[in-house]
Amino acid sequence: MTARRPARQSASRAGPSSDAAAAPATAVGAAVSSGRRRLCAALVLSILYLVFMGAQVKSHHAGLSVPDWPLAFGSVWPIMTGGVFHEHWHRTIATGVGLLTIVVAVWTSRRESRRWVAKLAWWLLAAVVFQGLLGGLTVKQLLPPEVSATHAGMAQTVLCLAAWLAYACSSEWARLARAALPDAGAAEASLAPAQRAGATSSRDPRADAAHAHRGGSLRAARVAAVLAMFSVYVQLALGAWMRHTEAGLAVPFFPVDGAGRLLPEVIDQAVLVHMAHRAFAVLVLLAVLRAAQVAGRVASGLMLHAGALAATVLLQAGLGASVIWLKRPPELTSLHVANGALVLLLCWLLVLRLWRRERAATAGSAGRDLTAGIPGHATGERAAGPA
Repeated sequence: MTARRPARQSASRAGPSSDAAAAPATAVGAAVSSGRRRLCAALVLSILYLVFMGAQVKSHHAGLSVPDWPLAFGSVWPIMTGGVFHEHWHRTIATGVGLLTIVVAVWTSRRESRRWVAKLAWWLLAAVVFQGLLGGLTVKQLLPPEVSATHAGMAQTVLCLAAWLAYACSSEWARLARAALPDAGAAEASLAPAQRAGATSSRDPRADAAHAHRGGSLRAARVAAVLAMFSVYVQLALGAWMRHTEAGLAVPFFPVDGAGRLLPEVIDQAVLVHMAHRAFAVLVLLAVLRAAQVAGRVASGLMLHAGALAATVLLQAGLGASVIWLKRPPELTSLHVANGALVLLLCWLLVLRLWRRERAATAGSAGRDLTAGIPGHATGERAAGPA
């Protein structure tokens, strides 16, 4: 048991001479076991499925099919027929997500050497608990639009927090972190004078210029990805408000009616909400496609990610139009909601991946990894193995 404690604890017992060697390990993060990585990835996928099932509850108008909470007709497992199936299955999946989040939070807090990652796991658990309480409140208060829309929007926040934790535990995060120690000055100060001189003299000004240029390009791509992510989040919030105020077919044609008009003859609040969602979708489409284009151009390793993001947002536009044309069929409408969450997820992961590459490029222009090849600074992994 003692051998598997976090590296920061064993380093403190080893004395001052080992502190400099342990600092990069703590900054990069000790090796994360494949089991914890898979569990974090499974949590993200389960939340995405939960978003789909939540959309199914609304699409089938099953929100009050089970009128009590947390039990269902006074029992743990009611007869799963009709709307009861959609509502109670949604609750069952939500319970599973909650239990899985508890396991992830406890495991991460016990084995993670990076304190911010452990805190992130607990923040994720708090968000999941809050989301569950919001779900219960929607039932207790008979589905008020404000609470229901907040519940739908909070689901996207939970998804992003889970994705952040999963990426922080990924092998790519650790690999890029080793190329961008949080404090290169502290790393250089920890070297002996002869080592510091050798590290500094080996720098190539042309390579530094290339790293700086790459860092600037990655920064521009990250800004584009951040704008795309926030636009998608706003669009999802507009969509949630539109669905929960029953404005999904307030404008029952797309893009124009038979007479070529963009708007119906009578314009009320539902029409304004619907058209706000429809108009903002154009901005979202342009922002996401721009972010995918820039990211794919500046980082060859992100071309697949960028292509998947572009394809997903184009699919989302097609699904939105199809929902109108086919008069809002339940499964297609729910798929539209879940695919919107997937667009947000891909945008958020793109932001994180670009940021890690930007940090690595910035470290390269500042002198690259000054601790490379020096005993105790090479891998940043625990001697006892993955956690």
